[in-house]
Amino acid sequence: MSDPHDELCPPNQEDDELTLPRASINKIIKELVPSIRVANESRELILNCCTEFIHLISSEANEVCNQRNKKTINAEHVLEALDRLGFKDYKQEAEAVLNDCKQVAAKRRRQSTRLENLGIPEEELLRQQQELFARAREEQAAAEQQQWYSVQTATLQNAELFQKQMSHDEDDSDEY
Repeated sequence: MSDPHDELCPPNQEDDELTLPRASINKIIKELVPSIRVANESRELILNCCTEFIHLISSEANEVCNQRNKKTINAEHVLEALDRLGFKDYKQEAEAVLNDCKQVAAKRRRQSTRLENLGIPEEELLRQQQELFARAREEQAAAEQQQWYSVQTATLQNAELFQKQMSHDEDDSDEY
């Protein structure tokens, strides 16, 4: 007689890498039922069910893909697989997730091609950048030169004041 535990939770085999990460499953469980403790055996069962579900959907999507003479499984194949396997309740949520993914991908593409959409060749952009750097260096040099002149002017003024003070002190000492 076989042990029901062995049927629900088969022993770890070499294909253990074909399962979902346990940490991810644990996090999902914790988010869904935060106030309930879930036994390790139950967690293992959930992990195996999730893995089997993904395998089932993938196999059916592959079948749809092959029937359409395609070489790549796409989202439409997965959605049809959900229909064929009787998971129509999941299809609407899966479509919503797909739309979210498409929006995120489109946003990334827009951000990455913003430079390409300028219509300016890369060489021209590089030239403009170098021109801006040169202008910034010139402005910095002019500012440093102006500061140097200010320091020199202040030094000369201080020297003149010092000389006036010294000559005034000499005049005062002559009076005594």
